[in-house]
Amino acid sequence: MSLLKKNFKNTVTASYKDFWTWFCTNEQMFFKIVETGDNIQTDFFDQLSPQLDKIKETIYYVAGMHTSGIAELAFAADGEIETIVFIEELVAAAPALPNWKFAALKPAVHIDDINLEISGYKFSKEKLHFFPNHDPDFPDEIDVTIVFDDFNEEDKTAISTGVYIFMDNFLGELNATTTIDFLTIAGKEPSQADLIPIEKLKDYLIWREKEFIERYEETWRDTEKDEYSGLTAKLPNGNEMVAVINTSLINWESKPSHPWILTVTIEYDGRRHNGMPDKKTTAVIEELEAEIIKELPDAEGFLNFGNQTGGNKRDIYFVCKDFRKPSKILHYVSLKIAGKVDLSFDIYKDKYWRTFSHFVDALMP
Repeated sequence: MSLLKKNFKNTVTASYKDFWTWFCTNEQMFFKIVETGDNIQTDFFDQLSPQLDKIKETIYYVAGMHTSGIAELAFAADGEIETIVFIEELVAAAPALPNWKFAALKPAVHIDDINLEISGYKFSKEKLHFFPNHDPDFPDEIDVTIVFDDFNEEDKTAISTGVYIFMDNFLGELNATTTIDFLTIAGKEPSQADLIPIEKLKDYLIWREKEFIERYEETWRDTEKDEYSGLTAKLPNGNEMVAVINTSLINWESKPSHPWILTVTIEYDGRRHNGMPDKKTTAVIEELEAEIIKELPDAEGFLNFGNQTGGNKRDIYFVCKDFRKPSKILHYVSLKIAGKVDLSFDIYKDKYWRTFSHFVDALMP
């Protein structure tokens, strides 16, 4: 198969170059459209969107004029972790154009300049406070409760939207998306901890992140001598499930050093084998899995936790120091095998690997 033999880095770089070549060809026309605000959707955004889709489909954007007379085009991931790296690299590859400023992800806005109104609720620094939640069993998790003065359970959805938009603006999109592990939104209650002004949240997060980096930045692991165990179980429909799990990682005390979980799912037609793949399909899956493992080595902070097969799919698990390289590798693999193998993937933060608790329960005496 050798799906990854071609140089991925050069392929992606060419995509960025193609985009900016196209943009430069049209930038004067686009500048006038943004400057006047006339037909910006049809004459600019409808042209921009398909070009960005060639890089990554989930790249969002907004454009506007600064008082300096320069047009700004900002790209956003809108909570899609796997899109962030593409936006960062796209903007890093941008040419210097005198009439344009390009921004990767929504930047932080000064808190005094944030005044949102959604569904009749106003969100400002006067209306928002926070307090941290501490769990001694999970000391490295950043868990905060945001308290909104005018919280109303009946309008929780609209209020939650307002709080998240406020956080995006106050912290900047990257920090709002990747720094906080758990966020709860609530109203004022007499039993709550002392409330802290929302403007102090940024300093609190910087302090917690600095502590985390100091504790785990130099923590790496060589899995060459790790031990693996096999598991079998019955799915609800009665079909068999088998798993191969790195049992040496289960008791590792430095789990938070690799806080990102990557799950790669390969689906297949196992109807003739009670949800399991036939020999030919197994060979294809295992070759693809081996290539992905090769592209995500433990020396770079990507530990293969194991896999699970059954129910017409194989899930392959990694724990990772960062989300950027896995995002690129799996996006590229998905494109290369489109129409041949049904592959999807998910990346999210889980510092204590709760994702694998069912494997731990099955393996521990």
